[in-house]
Amino acid sequence: MRERAVKKEARISSRVRGVEISGIRRLFEAAGPGSINMGLGQPDFDTPEHIKSAAIRALAEGRTGYTSNAGIPELKEAISNKLQRENQVSCPPSGIIVTAGASEALHIVMQALLEPGDRVIVTDPGFVSYDALARIAGGVPDGIPLDATMHIDLETAKEKIDGARLLILNSPANPTGAVEPEETIRSLVEYAGDKGVTVVSDEVYEHFIYDTSHVSAARFGEDVITINASSKTYAMTGWRLGFLAGPEEYTSQCLKVHQYCQACASSVAQYAALAAYEGPQEPVRLMRDEYHRRRDLLCSTLRELGFSFPLPEGAFYAFVPMDKPLLEDILSRGVVIVPGDAFGTRAPDYARISYAVSQDQIRVALGRIHAAVDQHPVK
Repeated sequence: MRERAVKKEARISSRVRGVEISGIRRLFEAAGPGSINMGLGQPDFDTPEHIKSAAIRALAEGRTGYTSNAGIPELKEAISNKLQRENQVSCPPSGIIVTAGASEALHIVMQALLEPGDRVIVTDPGFVSYDALARIAGGVPDGIPLDATMHIDLETAKEKIDGARLLILNSPANPTGAVEPEETIRSLVEYAGDKGVTVVSDEVYEHFIYDTSHVSAARFGEDVITINASSKTYAMTGWRLGFLAGPEEYTSQCLKVHQYCQACASSVAQYAALAAYEGPQEPVRLMRDEYHRRRDLLCSTLRELGFSFPLPEGAFYAFVPMDKPLLEDILSRGVVIVPGDAFGTRAPDYARISYAVSQDQIRVALGRIHAAVDQHPVK
């Protein structure tokens, strides 16, 4: 009788073994019936009608094949015009790559620019993908702390920049909602330029700002790669359409990675994005105004319950201090929020609360949070 073969252990690269599945996605997938999901950064609005109509036309016209690797020319032209018009950033279409969301743009930048052991400066707390993508590319993420207002500590950041390869800026920021002032962005870009450090500026929340204004990093230096997407601005997260824009000596190399891992972004999504960037922008303003109302509802009530935290200036997140027993009680009551340790090592006793849900859902969630606070008073 043959003995059963012993199953061999799968051989997995150390780069990937050292990366955890996103805690945000785990919570999203574990949410039970009746839960209010304030954990995922996904707009609850539908994609505007003129954008959906453009996609339908593209399907009807048979625009369903491969496009050029870097994207259809008319979309790259539209993005170039958008950067000049909205961001005061000059980038020709030849310096733009259309990607499968901002996530792919971040991935191919790190794959193209990092050597093993290169340091990547990120904020801590910061968006979960920066750390993971740096590690997958062989880089070493190095976190910089935030100050009491959840903004970048400028002098500490400059100390970290010395000897690094990349500096990742994210303003408005996930998870904090902080918007960096112009003087901070200018100072960081100019200092990084002097030190030979490339700045990667993730600006996906640029249109959702409430009390201040957005400033693009590429205004202040040439060694800057801008990353953005239609996902948040036009409620197109599932369309997976983003872009990167920067010096052609970088984008030409990023294109190699994009060519072999993705070939091209979805053809239909590209025609939809063309309509988004060239069409009416009123839906964006309406979404921003509604997020503003939701922010005020959520944050004012949380403060009445005893929470103390900086008012988020942009994006659609509040980053709120709370201890683990309170957080776990809130989760058990069917309000999905994300523990702070999902975003780095420096904010374990915080939680990110997304207000990309309706005001009615926010009110129900606040009622459940109030009940949890009654059991675990805010410290």
